[in-house]
Amino acid sequence: MAERTVRTKNIGLRGIAVADTKISYIDGERGVLIYRGYRIEDLAHNSTFPETAFLLLYENLPTPEQLAGFEKELRAASHLPSFIVDSMKEWPKNAHPMDALQAAVPLLAMADPELFDESRQANLRKAVRLMARVPAVVAAWHRVRQGLDVLPPDESLSHAANFLWQTFGRVPDSEAARVMDVCLILHADHTFNASTFACREVASTRAHMYAGVAAGVGALSGELHGGANARVMEMLQKIVQDGVTDIRGWVRDRLERKERIMGMGHAVYKTMDPRAKILKRLAFDLGEKAGQRIWPDLTQAIEEAAMAELSARGKTNIQPNVDFYSASVYHILGFPGDLMTCIFAASRIAGWCAHIIEEKYGDAQGKPALYRPQAEYVGDYCGKLDCEYVPPEKRRMASTTG
Repeated sequence: MAERTVRTKNIGLRGIAVADTKISYIDGERGVLIYRGYRIEDLAHNSTFPETAFLLLYENLPTPEQLAGFEKELRAASHLPSFIVDSMKEWPKNAHPMDALQAAVPLLAMADPELFDESRQANLRKAVRLMARVPAVVAAWHRVRQGLDVLPPDESLSHAANFLWQTFGRVPDSEAARVMDVCLILHADHTFNASTFACREVASTRAHMYAGVAAGVGALSGELHGGANARVMEMLQKIVQDGVTDIRGWVRDRLERKERIMGMGHAVYKTMDPRAKILKRLAFDLGEKAGQRIWPDLTQAIEEAAMAELSARGKTNIQPNVDFYSASVYHILGFPGDLMTCIFAASRIAGWCAHIIEEKYGDAQGKPALYRPQAEYVGDYCGKLDCEYVPPEKRRMASTTG
């Protein structure tokens, strides 16, 4: 039977369901995010990143024994192969961390002994290796580019605390480690966002897991997706640098020039992103303790001014998203702006792997099909669909402007 063409072009597939998933659910009208049946607020308050990652991969929360085994697997896989670190030392030190991460993923693939084993169990083990090594790559590159030694993981530390230790070379206090852990939970999955869709599209071709993850990293690097948090921090720092005191006037001026306020608005949420609410609290708690209230205070001032100005324009559905307050949190933790999207990747790797596995194996209803959307041809190069080829020696230069 011929495929039916549904015309939904040039809308970024918004509102178009392209596959089934059991991994996460969003209610954009009510501001709800659920991982496999559990509200994000409950997980952020009660869970840990390894436990949440187990939930995403295995569809249920682990028993204490299962969690201990899973954490042991993560620790065992967290050492980077030496050839990857050696390779990093030859890379240009000004390379963007997201480019370094994307370069490292195929190297991680080469080091995986089960790369071409497409059984579900092998892919679950690959997922564990990726979850352990992506943050290790991020930390290693940050140190290599500064001429510092790459640090091995500390088996006495949690997954989140290890990430901070390997990045900055100091053991974090329990509060900073917990904040990092919560941030990883909040970013772990978000249904069919751009990077996850990229992962699944590649996985639908039966490419291996690392190929899908490399695609996800590439999609995440864009400023309209994961790169937005770095742009939020740039915005905050520029306001401080310029000595802006009239925040409402600053917001009004940007809106009148039709410029974006980074971190405001979301493709799905029509109310405040539930993750932003949690990050806002973390930003104020951290800022108070670190003596850096300036960043959450300024972010809140922009939020209030933007909401007032947008409301006056009848746009009440543009509210803070996950990037808006995560910028302040990451900055106070010590991360430079260009590393912030990599934190996103160190968390979202759990969701990416879960979605790749779901894409590969489907469920009782069967596997999803190879993604093959259609495009509507709008070319008109010679006044008709099919042009007649003219040999080079018989062509006349077409008139062009400029």
